[in-house]
Amino acid sequence: MNRITIAKGDGIGPEIMEATLQILKAAGAQLEMDEIEVGENAYLKGNTSGISKESWDIIRKNKVFLKAPITTPQGGGYKSLNVTTRKSLGLYSNVRPCRSIHPFVKTKHPEMDVVIIRENEEDLYAGIEHQQTDEVVQCLKLISRPGCEKIVRYAFEYAKKYNRKKVTCFTKDNIMKQTDGLFHQVFDEIAADYPEIINEHWIIDIGAAKLADTPEIFDVIVMPNLYGDVLSDVAAQITGSVGLAGSANIGESCAMFEAIHGSAPRRAGQNLANPSGLLRGAIMMLNHLGQNDIAEKVENAWLKTMEDGTHTYDIFDEKTSKEKVGTKEFAAAVIANLGEKPKTLKSVSYEQTGPLNLPSTVRKEPVSKELKGVDIFAHWSGTNPDEIAAQLQKMENDKLKLQVITNRGVKVWPNGFEETFCTDHWRCRFAITGEGSIKNSEVVELLSRAITHDIDVIKTENLYFFNGKQAFSMAQGQ
Repeated sequence: MNRITIAKGDGIGPEIMEATLQILKAAGAQLEMDEIEVGENAYLKGNTSGISKESWDIIRKNKVFLKAPITTPQGGGYKSLNVTTRKSLGLYSNVRPCRSIHPFVKTKHPEMDVVIIRENEEDLYAGIEHQQTDEVVQCLKLISRPGCEKIVRYAFEYAKKYNRKKVTCFTKDNIMKQTDGLFHQVFDEIAADYPEIINEHWIIDIGAAKLADTPEIFDVIVMPNLYGDVLSDVAAQITGSVGLAGSANIGESCAMFEAIHGSAPRRAGQNLANPSGLLRGAIMMLNHLGQNDIAEKVENAWLKTMEDGTHTYDIFDEKTSKEKVGTKEFAAAVIANLGEKPKTLKSVSYEQTGPLNLPSTVRKEPVSKELKGVDIFAHWSGTNPDEIAAQLQKMENDKLKLQVITNRGVKVWPNGFEETFCTDHWRCRFAITGEGSIKNSEVVELLSRAITHDIDVIKTENLYFFNGKQAFSMAQGQ
């Protein structure tokens, strides 16, 4: 018997949760449940994160959380509970299987069977944003080696456990050579530990195009957070409907399972909603808990129901469907099919038990680090780079010289083009001349000279070499 935490959520959440729990109970799932309140009501009670401390305690105690969709109130500084939960509990891996059930649900991709594994904690979803000048805001893209190692290792272990043949990595490291470059590098390093599994890397733009056009060429795809968020929804939709997809959020000690769609408040209370997404999330939960026989029974009954043409309104098609049913009736149909298997669709068989057993992250030994200069970001409303360069050159000393000025990443000084459009946000790179390195105190001295010469410094970024290798990007056009 496993004890889990459940939350019925908002909108259609209570209806699809009730349907899901009825199916699990009828299938013989060995579950005890603690229900908590999250979402809109929790927000309106003053919990800006959408969850109370007491609810956190229950989730952390039970370790497994089955959550229906919730509503985040607009405005008022409310944060997404999904993002908060994933990051607070260290749920670093988001797993979304996207399998076509052609010809029973309309799709252009009848052979599609792809699993998207998305890094869940960092990248642009760190949510670190600032307004820098009158015209420019920034969002920091944070990619860590431990974060890359955990998600890539998970992807290969998932492929190994579920007899998948290939793992593909999507990045944009031809442009973001440091951040996406690290993700790709770690992918190549870890892929070498799994010679029995095919590995490949695609640039995200052409990879996304291929996924939309010929998804059958992919098997398991692992990606940084933002790309994975976008493309997992694309992948789910092109199988037939986002409403059919569930997801798992897996950490080293806790896990959360959910549908990938929202709370759809316009459909609430009408017995219309399709519970398939949450049910498939619950199937993943059963596999995680080691109740594989129950997971197999439920999924095959669901496939049989879809094959029978018993469909809710969202996927009902007069050409392929036989009966349009509501939420309750769909659940009853799945229950009636427990113990049955589909005849046309491929049935599932889960032989492995329990969660993936991955090694904990071990930090590597620190490497040598040399400070070679500093990028000073300045707020300046002028338009002629030569003018700000003249001011900046007054800050130079024997070691640190102005090397380049960029605007939105493009070199505008020296020898910039007058056609380049400039905002009021300027990156001004000061670097050492010759060999050696500088100290942090010398950066501080440089900043003091900036004050003297009326340069409005809004941020700085130190320029390092790690183990003798440059660890910062060059300007576009440099």
